[in-house]
Amino acid sequence: MKYESPVYNIVRVPVEKISPNGYNPNTVAPPEMRLLYDSIKEDGYTMPIVCYYNDDKDIYEIVDGFHRYRVMLEHKDIYDREGGCLPVSVIDKPLSERMASTIRHNRARGTHGIGSMSDIVCSLHESGQADAWIAKHLGMDLEEILRLKQISGIAEMFKDSEFSKAWEPAE
Repeated sequence: MKYESPVYNIVRVPVEKISPNGYNPNTVAPPEMRLLYDSIKEDGYTMPIVCYYNDDKDIYEIVDGFHRYRVMLEHKDIYDREGGCLPVSVIDKPLSERMASTIRHNRARGTHGIGSMSDIVCSLHESGQADAWIAKHLGMDLEEILRLKQISGIAEMFKDSEFSKAWEPAE
């Protein structure tokens, strides 16, 4: 039999039939949760929640995607737009393998390299996007954008910026 990845069989599941697992060590800070909400609001659910279907309880237990699930629970606009349902990819594995899957999913997301993020911020700035737009759409604060612009080393990035005088030299 030919193997078929679970992602080819996404099912639409009412959020009330989905339950978090009790072992996920992953947490997301409030700024990233706001960014996840913005992402789902702007782009919709682009990745399914990964679940195990517990036939005895008739419930889908989350293996990966808890924070996407939380967005729906905490934001009525998302719940209403999605009709109270989430896209679910089902895996059928014993608990120990599901626990390992949860950790693999969490750790495989990687991190954003500072150089690459600096390049993206500079490209957005050069395309005419204001710092406020960049901050909102990339989930950053203005100080972080400033630091990423500084990393690029391009004086051009600051040609139209106003700088305050933090101190005056003593005479």
